[in-house]
Amino acid sequence: MKRQRTKSVYCSELDLDLPDDCWERVFRFVNEDGDEEDDNRRHYLNSISLVSKQFLSITNRHKLCLRICHPTLPFLHRLLRRFTNLTTLDLSHFHGQLNNLLIQISTFPLKQLTSLNISNQSSLPAIGLQAFSSTVTSLTSLTCSNLGVFDTFHDFKLISDCFPFLQQLDLSNPRKITTTTTLTIPFALFKLRKVNLSRHCYVNDQFIFYLFKHCNFLQHVIMLRCYRITNHAIASAIPHRPNLRLGLGYCTGYTYSGILAFLSNCLSVQHLDLQSADFLTDHRVAEFSSFLPHLVSINLSFCSMLTDSAFFSLIRNCTSLTEIIMKSTCIGENIAACNNSMDSSLVYPQFKSLCLAYSSSLEDDKIIMFASLFPNLQLLDLTRCSSITEQGIAQVLRTFCKIRHLNLYNGPKLTSLGINFQLPNLEVLDLTNSRLCDEALCVISISCPVLLQLYLRLCKDIAVKGVMDVVKNCTKLREIYLDDCVKVHAHVVASMVLLRPSLRKIGTPPNFPLTDRNRKFFSRHHGCLLE
Repeated sequence: MKRQRTKSVYCSELDLDLPDDCWERVFRFVNEDGDEEDDNRRHYLNSISLVSKQFLSITNRHKLCLRICHPTLPFLHRLLRRFTNLTTLDLSHFHGQLNNLLIQISTFPLKQLTSLNISNQSSLPAIGLQAFSSTVTSLTSLTCSNLGVFDTFHDFKLISDCFPFLQQLDLSNPRKITTTTTLTIPFALFKLRKVNLSRHCYVNDQFIFYLFKHCNFLQHVIMLRCYRITNHAIASAIPHRPNLRLGLGYCTGYTYSGILAFLSNCLSVQHLDLQSADFLTDHRVAEFSSFLPHLVSINLSFCSMLTDSAFFSLIRNCTSLTEIIMKSTCIGENIAACNNSMDSSLVYPQFKSLCLAYSSSLEDDKIIMFASLFPNLQLLDLTRCSSITEQGIAQVLRTFCKIRHLNLYNGPKLTSLGINFQLPNLEVLDLTNSRLCDEALCVISISCPVLLQLYLRLCKDIAVKGVMDVVKNCTKLREIYLDDCVKVHAHVVASMVLLRPSLRKIGTPPNFPLTDRNRKFFSRHHGCLLE
């Protein structure tokens, strides 16, 4: 009798009907570490929404970002009615009639929509944007990168007329620009806070002056490969925008004196991009880094004279730094700098991201020493670091298991990762063009239980067995890329999708017939995109 009574009480407790707001708190707690626009970090919603109609309704309200591609079209009306709280629409993978799609979307009351991405199009869809903006008046962010053609006069006017209250605008990397004089460009986005005009060849000092003068809220400017910008333009930013974040990678019109003048007067700079600034030396990095106590991230890629000394100057002087990107530098060559600057008692817990790609002199002992400074490191990019071995990688991973993203692209010496221990946080692993065999791949899959993305392109020694071990053991796997894996048979694609329903994208092996029919079948019936 006592057992029965206990069982009855237990069942009644399980049957409690909690209100929606309580469940919302639970779901937010589960997802508190994730980015609300990052589907990979929000994969739990797929299973929670299947539990009950109540959970489905709650998760529908928490879906904020929707990506629309061609297979989505038959379900578009249903999706837009289902997800009523959308804040972001991503149309960057849509390759149909974008004008018609935007007109169709404009018929829905998307009152909370703030962000639209229409990148990778041949040109701006003028008719569609005009219809869209007539009903969606809340837009504050527009991304139109990688356009086939950008007309500086008509397209700026179109954007300004349609979305006058934009705060973020990304027009980076157009393939062709129809230019006009900067005096006639109707740039009338007075609430703009962040703009990316990388590869806009017409941008010069005159345009910069206009931008700084009329955009009173401007905080973040990215103008990579804008070769007509000079020191004078950089200096002009100081009195107008003392809190400006500046990205000038691959620009050639400025010098070190201009950068130093800017940074010495803008102590609040948080993000700095100086890629390919070939005038930078270790001494100069040490000098300007002393002005940057609030710097959060810096990109010094392709600054060919920089060594370990510059690296240590940054982490010593910039106490808020969380990210360093130093691709194709001479890091790893200055042994004296390592010995003189290394203090084993110092660690930098705030540091999260380190990219040292294309550093041929970087060896095991140095990467282990670097990693020891950052106990909370989450991203490590060692692309084409040809002197690093699997023993060095294993030591880093054994000591610092918080890493979530590991890039070992083109590591020809890697036949395994040398691991026989758990990596409970690793979500993204790039092993492109390594010499992994099936047995090594099986060990990796067992050691990485929460893996979401796996890149195995050009891994010519893996076969079906290794791939299926990954699919079996990595129960949360969302994306896997098998391009140019010549020993992987085409039939593995169907087997993978059936065994692992969480898969959302597959880079198919060489012999797979990548037809429109196959793409539609896997997309509609399994929710998986094939590339």
